[in-house]
Amino acid sequence: MISGDLLREARLRAGLTQKQLASRAGTSQPAIARWESGAVQPSFERLRELIRACGLELTYGLTNYDDSYDYFINQRLRLDPAGRVRQALAEEQVFDRIREAGRAGRG
Repeated sequence: MISGDLLREARLRAGLTQKQLASRAGTSQPAIARWESGAVQPSFERLRELIRACGLELTYGLTNYDDSYDYFINQRLRLDPAGRVRQALAEEQVFDRIREAGRAGRG
C-alpha cells in the first residue's frame, strides 16, 4: 500500500486529478484509482514514471542518504516490534491531520 499512498500524495501535491495524471502518464483514470487504492501494485519503474508525471522524482529518498536520520533510525530500532507499530500508527495520524488541514485550506 506504500506505493498507492506515495502516488496519491504526489498527485495531490501536484494539484492533479486522477484523470489529469492519467492523461500525463498515458494511462486511464481507473488504473490510477486501482494503484492509489492498493488494489493493484505498479511496478517500481511504472511508479517512478507516475511520480515523474506529477513533476516529482522518486529516487530522492532512495539515493540521497543523509546521516542526520541515523538518530531517528536508531531510536526506532530500540523499540520492540509492537512499539514500532504503535509509533508508525501515531505518525500516520499526524500526517493524516496535516493532509486534512491542507485540503481544508484549499477548499
